[in-house]
Amino acid sequence: MREQIFTFGQYLYRKFGVKVSKVPVSISGFTCPNIDGTVAKGGCTFCENDSFSPSLDRARPLKGFFLNLQSSDNPYLEQQLQQLEWQFNALSKKLREENGAEKFLVYFQSFTNTYAPSETLKALYEKALSFENVVGLSIGTRSDSISDETFEYLAELSKQTEIWVEFGIQSIYDETLERINRGHDSANVKNAIRKAKEHGLNVCGHLIFGLPGETKEMMLETAKEAYALGIDSVKYHPLYVVKRTALANEYARGEFEPISEELYLEVLSEALQLKPANVSVQRISAGIDDETLIAPLWCKNKSGQLKAINNALKKVGLKY
Repeated sequence: MREQIFTFGQYLYRKFGVKVSKVPVSISGFTCPNIDGTVAKGGCTFCENDSFSPSLDRARPLKGFFLNLQSSDNPYLEQQLQQLEWQFNALSKKLREENGAEKFLVYFQSFTNTYAPSETLKALYEKALSFENVVGLSIGTRSDSISDETFEYLAELSKQTEIWVEFGIQSIYDETLERINRGHDSANVKNAIRKAKEHGLNVCGHLIFGLPGETKEMMLETAKEAYALGIDSVKYHPLYVVKRTALANEYARGEFEPISEELYLEVLSEALQLKPANVSVQRISAGIDDETLIAPLWCKNKSGQLKAINNALKKVGLKY
């Protein structure tokens, strides 16, 4: 008999007694300190945000502006609140009808969702929490873009509702973070996760397998260190190359070779075996099924990925 991997869906069902789904929203105006020049320019080498954000097309009404992060005045706030409500209503309806979801976590997904004036953040978060059948928030951000004030505010919210902060850990190797133009080092990530835990917040860590120059041993060491930091949940991603990215240029020059499906399955299987039982799993694959994907082509077929992953896990006595 195979051991069932503890999933985030199981965690939510145990806590709320009904099926809870994450509703991904993308708010126009948010950016990233690695794009606007605060810490770097051009973003991470693999990032073309549309490809990582399925709901980003719903953010188009306000395309073309970014928040003035030096000012508390946000003339677009009312439009952002309307956009948030429109996205939530559309996506939650779909999740109810297609997946049987009864309650929801609003997932602030695209860009860096703590990188804005506190008045803007509070207005958006509280608007999201006011929607019917919402039991909490999950906020995607960078470790260098969340202030002590925001940590304290989220800690207060967490006394009344479910709050998750999602950090892109990616790798614990500084040479890798520098190569992908991340804009911060591994110490910064570790410090942010520790602060989040000290404030009583739930943390989901994102890990990317197949980053440039990384060996199997390096990928597994990143997973082990992430677990040791006390994360509560994890997302595993294979790195894939999409158009309009610096990584696409590296690939075209022969400077980057994407991870093979065989190696990804091997690393993922071992990372899951190393994972503490209490850490839930939110994602075990990633890909994009459109013309923007350049490589590896095995990331184009999501159902094929999941079948291969389940076959690999079966060999080590696990079930997802």
